Amino acid sequence: MIYSGGTSEGAMVLIVDDVEINRVILEEIIHNIGCQTALAENGEEALRLVKKVSPQLILSDISMPGMNGYELCSRLKENEETREIPVIFISAFDASEDIVEGFSHGGEDYITKPFIPEEVQARVSVHLKLHEMTSELKAMNRRLQISVNEQLRQMEQEKKNILYALADIAAKNSLYGKEHIRRIKENCRILAQGMQLSPLFEEKISDTYIDTVELAAPLCDIGNIGVPRELLQTKTELSEEDAALVQSHTSVGAKLLGDLYGSSDYNDFINISVEMIRCHHERWDGGGYPEGLREEEIPLAAQIAAVAMRYCELTADGSMDREKALAVMREESGVKFNPDILEICCKISRQLC
Repeated sequence: MIYSGGTSEGAMVLIVDDVEINRVILEEIIHNIGCQTALAENGEEALRLVKKVSPQLILSDISMPGMNGYELCSRLKENEETREIPVIFISAFDASEDIVEGFSHGGEDYITKPFIPEEVQARVSVHLKLHEMTSELKAMNRRLQISVNEQLRQMEQEKKNILYALADIAAKNSLYGKEHIRRIKENCRILAQGMQLSPLFEEKISDTYIDTVELAAPLCDIGNIGVPRELLQTKTELSEEDAALVQSHTSVGAKLLGDLYGSSDYNDFINISVEMIRCHHERWDGGGYPEGLREEEIPLAAQIAAVAMRYCELTADGSMDREKALAVMREESGVKFNPDILEICCKISRQLC
């Protein structure tokens, strides 16, 4: 009688037994349910065949010279490439401790000798079907993960698009054009690249960090979206109250990003953006706002933004040439800016736009 239950047509089954007659009998039984077979007479040969034929199931004797079935199973389960292959032990030992021992080494099932063809076929079919379903489930999970990651990527990009649109509105409210935003973005990148080549900063600045600083730079003044336009555009001296309102753009902008992303979703882009937004008006001597941070208390990204933005401000619309702008900034070194960063900025100034 041939077992007629469902199985995986054409599946490869590896039979491992040091007794040839057992291999022949099992091969015939397995062929009768439409499976292919590969034969090995010991554990070492089985390990070599596994790489060659990629079986969906392994039938292994326990008592074999050299590497026994338990060790073979353990070796297979330790290897990431083979750990998912189900192993069924075949043995004349039918004591409960032998069966438990087999399971402890990672075996999925246990068949005792002498073989009953229908039992072998039924168990092989069940485990092949389980293996097939498990593989399909994992493939489905991988496809789902790819889909989820793509949706998350799109959501992240949509959020960035919203941020850049708000930053553009804030810039217009401040009478800044797109060219000003572009220069800040590019100069932050150029300055960060120059710092990466310095022994003082090379361990702090990676290529990814440079990319992120460039992406975050246009958002520095996004908080101006919450400041009245007339205050941003006034040419007269502001009252203490109005000045405090203008300065609040750092906190407003940082809160805007926090509200949009939520604390649990923070990533490098958002963390660096928040640091730049909140702290780009802090000063090296502690006289800045909003928190009065000084020296290394100021996040590095904000230090980079402060230098780049000051250069762009001084040279906007050709109002001051490069050398004059740098001369002004040198006087502010150690007061507004990190002297080491400003020194690097001066060295690479010909690359600035």
